[in-house]
Amino acid sequence: MKWEGERESTNVEDRRGGGGGFGGLGGRSVGIGTLVIALVGGAIFGVDPGTILALLSGGGGAVPVQQRQPAGPPANDEQSVFVRKTLGSTEDAWAQLFSGQGAQYQPARLVLFEGATPTACGTGRSATGPFYCPADRQVYIDLSFFRLMEQRFRVEGEFAQAYVIAHEVGHHVQNLLGISDQVHRAQQAMSETEGNRLSVRLELQADCFAGIWAHQRSQVIEPGDVEAALAAATAIGDDALQRQSQGTVVPDSFTHGSSAQRVRWFRRGLESGSVEQCNTFEARQL
Repeated sequence: MKWEGERESTNVEDRRGGGGGFGGLGGRSVGIGTLVIALVGGAIFGVDPGTILALLSGGGGAVPVQQRQPAGPPANDEQSVFVRKTLGSTEDAWAQLFSGQGAQYQPARLVLFEGATPTACGTGRSATGPFYCPADRQVYIDLSFFRLMEQRFRVEGEFAQAYVIAHEVGHHVQNLLGISDQVHRAQQAMSETEGNRLSVRLELQADCFAGIWAHQRSQVIEPGDVEAALAAATAIGDDALQRQSQGTVVPDSFTHGSSAQRVRWFRRGLESGSVEQCNTFEARQL
């Protein structure tokens, strides 16, 4: 991925060094890594993954977080520069798309943190993985998640990491378009299984929006980049995670979509570059 010449976003807040303990995560800010931790933790400790997921999602009450004062801004390290440039590329891509429809894109802020951090959706923590909080329109990332991708799932490459950021920004676009609110209102009148199915459509659309970003940034894509993003989508599919952690697959519990579905919708956005082609909610087959 040729990111060195990209513009750096100014919408990044670096809270690393602030530290923190474990805390609950309230609201609807469940991120891309929550299911990873729940399933892997269930396999290691013999605990029902649903129990772990409920705790990570805010169930059972929050545990107070003990935070230490920030030690000052960290060095301008390569990873943070990469994050700023990736976020900048999403801003440029969506600004162009919104402008084409006579609208102005309002960028999300991205917060880098370690351990735990306060958010408008409750206390965010590393175990949640990258997530978007619609209440404050911010993406939260502990960069240790990228090491988890490499070590646990053998998914490497900067483009795979950029895909994760673009996916979370996709949730921000859904928030701007009012899609997230519609989904959350509909879920309140549904059973858990029906609500999960709607969550899958929301997540797959965010994957498709990530594909649109990749379509818009085709000039920075190098051989192997798309394959890296597809490998990431495959590794964090619900079926792949469940099969790895518990040996069985339970489709009714899916919240993000299967590996094949995530790959399919990322590809659709990548190949079409069209928001209209990302309407997962009216698709007969995901």
